[in-house]
This record gives sequence, C-alpha cells and structure tokens, in this order.
Amino acid sequence: MARVLGVEENHAYHNILSRALGAEHLLTLCSSMSSLGQKTGKTAYDVAVLSLDVNGNGAEDLEPIQKIQEQLGQAPVIVTSEKDDSDWIVRVIRAGAHDFIAKPYSGEKIRLAVDSALEKRSMKNEIDYLRRQQDVIYDLDRIVASTPAMQDILSWTRKYAQTESNLLLTGETGTGKSFLAGAVHFNSPRKKRPFIKINCANLPENLLESELFGHEKGAFTDATQTRVGRLEQAAGGTVFLDEIGEMTPALQAKFLQVVEEKNFQRLGGNRTIYSDIRIIVATNRNLEQMMEASDFRSDLYYRLNILKLHLPPLRERKQCIEPLTRMLLERICRQLRKKMMDISPEALEILGAYHWPGNIRELSNVLERAILLEHSDVITAESIHLNSGLHLQENSYQNSPSASRLENTEYRSIIQALEDNLWVQKHAAAQLGISPRSLNYKIKKLGITHWRWPRHKDK
Repeated sequence: MARVLGVEENHAYHNILSRALGAEHLLTLCSSMSSLGQKTGKTAYDVAVLSLDVNGNGAEDLEPIQKIQEQLGQAPVIVTSEKDDSDWIVRVIRAGAHDFIAKPYSGEKIRLAVDSALEKRSMKNEIDYLRRQQDVIYDLDRIVASTPAMQDILSWTRKYAQTESNLLLTGETGTGKSFLAGAVHFNSPRKKRPFIKINCANLPENLLESELFGHEKGAFTDATQTRVGRLEQAAGGTVFLDEIGEMTPALQAKFLQVVEEKNFQRLGGNRTIYSDIRIIVATNRNLEQMMEASDFRSDLYYRLNILKLHLPPLRERKQCIEPLTRMLLERICRQLRKKMMDISPEALEILGAYHWPGNIRELSNVLERAILLEHSDVITAESIHLNSGLHLQENSYQNSPSASRLENTEYRSIIQALEDNLWVQKHAAAQLGISPRSLNYKIKKLGITHWRWPRHKDK
C-alpha cells in the first residue's frame, strides 16, 4: 500500500481521488500548497497528484512542481490541469512532472496514472539497488588475490578498465572470466552504460547471428517483427562474448566488421548501424591452435587480442580457496536471504585438498549446496558434498589429519552415484567422470558391497 498525496482545491475532485485511490493506497488530501506542510509533516510519500489550475503563462505557474519536489524528494509528481495545450504540457514535463492529465478526468484514469508512476518508481529503486550491488560485487578491492599471479591480474585489470581496447580473457571453465569482464566494465568510464553478455556456445549459428545483430521484419520465416540486436542494445557500453571459440567461421567474418569498424546491419536490412561499444571476449579453448587448424580467423584473433589476461585454475592458487570460500559464503547467504554462516576448519581442509576441475563455479555450487543442507550456523565437513569426491590430490591428503573425513566424503559421493544408477558401476563411473576400473578399485578400498554384485566382481 503506497502513500499518495493529493493537492487539489476543488473538493469535487477530492471525491474522485478518494474513490479511485482511497481503497488501495494511504491517501492524504490538501486544498492548497500553503497547507501542505501542516498536513504532510515529515511523511514520506510515494507519489503526488498536483492540480495546477492557472491562467498565466509566467514561470511562477510551475513553481508548485518545484516546491512539492523539494518537500517530497524523489516521489513522482502527476500534474492535473484544465489547461491542456501542447506548449503548457511540454513546460510542465520539463519542469519535472512525471505525467500530465487534463481535467476533467475519471477515477480510472487517475488510478492508472498513479499505478504507472508507482511501477516506474519501483523499477528505478530496483535499478538503483542493483547498481549499488554491482559496485560492491565488482569492487576490485574485494577480489581475492592471494597469489602473485592473481595480484598481477588485479593490477592489470585496474589498468585495462581505463582503456577502450579490445580484451581477450582466457582460462579454464569456471575460473571467473565472466566476473572479470564485469569488473573491467563496472570500473571503467562506461560503467553507467549497458553491460551485455552473450554466450556463443548456447545458441546455434542462425540464432546467435540474430541475437547479435538483430533482424528486420520478414528477414526469415519466423521474423514477424523487427528485433533490436544485443550489439545495438549495448551502445555506449560493453559487449562481453563468452566462449568466442565456439563462433563459426562464417559468423566470425561478420563479427570482424563490428570489431574493425564498429558498425553492422541487421539481418534482412541494408541500413548501417553504428555502435559505440567496447568488446571483451573469453574462451577456454586454445585460439592459436584453432587458427592453425583454420577453425578461427587470424585477423579476428589479432584484433581481439590487443589486451589479454589469463586466469589460472583454482588448483594452481590454493591460497585463494579460504578467502574465496568466505567471500562466496557471504554472497550466497545474501542471495538466499539466509543468516551469514561460518565454515569449520575441517570443512576448509576438505575444500583445500580437492582438485576443483570446475574451478570457482564448482566451489560456489558446493558451498550453496552445503548452506542449504546445513542446519547450524557453521558448515561442517559432513555438509561438504563434492561433485565427484574423486579428484582429491593424493599428496595433499594421505598424511593429513582429515584423511578419514576426505574418505567419508568420497564414500558418500560414490554411494550417491551408485544409487542414482541402480548400482550399475559402469553408469555410476560415467556420472563420476572416472573409468569403471577406477571406480571398482575405490569400491574395494572403501568396502562398499551390494547384493546384486558377484562377490569377486572386477568391474
């Protein structure tokens, strides 16, 4: 229920406002601007309906808009008036009014105008909140850089954020390339402009082309209306193309024009569209090898590879695991609207001994699962369910005090995979990402048995 202020000297309109808004909102009515302070006090209003019944054309006609905005802050103001010529309406809107309604008006019309103003204000508040969140999420001072390699990356990220040059990010899946692209954008002069992300691996060539460039109505069978592409939407901001190595050679040729000339045409169109964009791309593939195999255009590669950052896998920066874990815990708890949780030393030891083939993305998934499963305020070793439990580095845990806990984690992972696959070892091994022979070895080592299995089964 929103707080609505109505300033109207005609009591006939008081009745209209009351009937239209009184049931759904908290409505306060004033007969004049002079009585506004007495009626409103320090109340925060969400929207105001202001009557401007004037005859003159001077600047003083618009003074009530400024006064009510000074008193109500950011609340949108809907102006009503018997004067409805176009010049007057333009002056009212330029003075800061959110909307204009000519008198006489119906209750339905004023209700729709108030609902629209409230919806737009809600959207603005949400956008402002998201921008504040982005400032926190992409704050470079919060990036975990506990190794010399990551400290170098952080230093270069600060420098690259202030440039306009194309940037190529490389590294395994889940190492944080998408996050780093966002950090570059939101710490750049373009941070208040769009940050558009496209994953080239998620769409077939024809759909990816339409997604990037847009299309005109009738460009192909299903093109029933004109569509603005992502490159056009990103004007003034940054375009981030993830998995650029999955783009087909034909589409690479078309994208090269965007990279070189910053212009393109929609599918089915002949109008050249200019777009002021910065381009960041990422890949987990070796583009140099792809060039040698003629799978990636060399001219496009050299255009994209003006600046480059390589993100090392998590297994090569084990010092980052604990601070990353604590940062991710804070973020995930906030997203899930849960009380901030701590993590036990035993659980941290398990995380530190794991190989992390899925890198930071896998760590985030493991922690989210643990948060949902844990019933206390501290994540324990029992709540850590690794996706396979099978990539534990031998030299990091065999002599560790947590060896038994690690085996318990591995045991739970294997049991879960076997149950998921009706105790068929071949299928369970495929789910765990290991060979049936390796799974059979671990089953024997952990003493796992099932009545369906022959006593001396080797596979």
